[in-house]
Amino acid sequence: MSRRNRGNNRGANRASVPAAVKHVEGEVYAGPYLMSDGWLPVGTSLNFWQLGQNVRPYGNQSAMVRACVSAYSETVAMCPGDHWRRLDNGGRERQPTATSALARVIAKPNDYQSSSDFLTNLTRALYSDGNAYAIALRNARFEIAELHLMRYGEPIITQTGEIAYDLDGNEILEARIDGRLLVPARNVLHVRLETPNHPLKGVPPIFAAALDLAARDAMMRQQLQYYMNQGRPSTVLVTDLRFTQEQTAEARMLWDAQTKGLNQGGTPILSGGLKPFPLARTSEESQLAEIMKMTDQNISLAYRVPLAILGMGEHTFASTELLMQSWIASGLGYALNHIEVAFDRLFGLKGYPEEYLELNTKSLLRSAFKDRIEAFGRAVQTGLYTHDEARNEEDLPTVPFGDQPLVQEQMVSLEFAANRKEPAPAPLALPAPDEPEAEPDEEEADAAEDKRFTADAIAARIFDRARSLH
Repeated sequence: MSRRNRGNNRGANRASVPAAVKHVEGEVYAGPYLMSDGWLPVGTSLNFWQLGQNVRPYGNQSAMVRACVSAYSETVAMCPGDHWRRLDNGGRERQPTATSALARVIAKPNDYQSSSDFLTNLTRALYSDGNAYAIALRNARFEIAELHLMRYGEPIITQTGEIAYDLDGNEILEARIDGRLLVPARNVLHVRLETPNHPLKGVPPIFAAALDLAARDAMMRQQLQYYMNQGRPSTVLVTDLRFTQEQTAEARMLWDAQTKGLNQGGTPILSGGLKPFPLARTSEESQLAEIMKMTDQNISLAYRVPLAILGMGEHTFASTELLMQSWIASGLGYALNHIEVAFDRLFGLKGYPEEYLELNTKSLLRSAFKDRIEAFGRAVQTGLYTHDEARNEEDLPTVPFGDQPLVQEQMVSLEFAANRKEPAPAPLALPAPDEPEAEPDEEEADAAEDKRFTADAIAARIFDRARSLH
């Protein structure tokens, strides 16, 4: 049996009923029957595989499950990965590809897949099957140099308790490596969700809504078969006259000639008292639509994806950024952390906060320019960021004197404020006293006296002359 067929038949060999759906021992129930990899419709025989019937996979034919899985896989692929190491001063440093095997592999997992391709298919397998597998190939220095995704995997526990994996489902790697891909656990990236039945076998979130999905699929199949068989026409012709069989056949033929096939949309002309009567939607169909809507909500709840992310339901957040932040704080944040921890373990890192992989979610919020700039301005004002650090976050170069954090003068600690001493007041500056006038020299006083006497004598002579003339 080929690897591919062996992987496809594993669902029938590992059939089990989820813990959420239990029945009394010996009780007979009609179905649908829930299996580990899918479900069987009502009335399925025990030897269904001998009758040519297959297990119907969960979600392969459900747009809601597809949307939830795509929301995770496409969003995770948008987050670039970085290898960080903590510094002694409390900060952290991004490790370059020249010295970090993790940085090289997360940027280029192999020679035929990009980082986005790898993360997309890894996350899709994780949320579709509950498990994601990848083989790690090492170089001559025993460093991990490549990662290759595998579609199928089966953990094997030896008698001594060691763990290995039987992997298949990668045509490129199987063409390059001849032989069975039985790989020890140290060379396998195994990301798995919750493991209720086996510590090495995860189950997808759809198990929580398996009964809802099975019921939804059964209703859809029944309705599709019903409409394909034309079990109920959309319009009937009503008359009070009694028609013979030939007249009834002729009226039906004339109506179909104007309303079916290439003549669809024509204008039929009725006679003989015939009147068209359109059939209204019944209450059973309305109830069916409401039940299907509830099943979609249950599927979204099981995957922890807000309906607003899928473009459904009411948008209760003020902005798209707040909606994305809410999802990051719940389902998406768990998915990112779960994948990061699996990489840390494979590459032998200590984990957060010492040395770890981080899938950066800043790229999910890069459209919020206003909110981002306001946050950077506040961070610079409080001294959390320097000007250069804030500019580098926006891919801007450094500026002179921009490497020092700023702090406002009035922002001091309580201890500094309590011990602060006010400076002594400066003494008042009094005006300088007027200097006494210096006594004039004797020679200068005599010269001034002679000058004054000469002037007085001239004035007296002028006065006497004036009197004599009168």
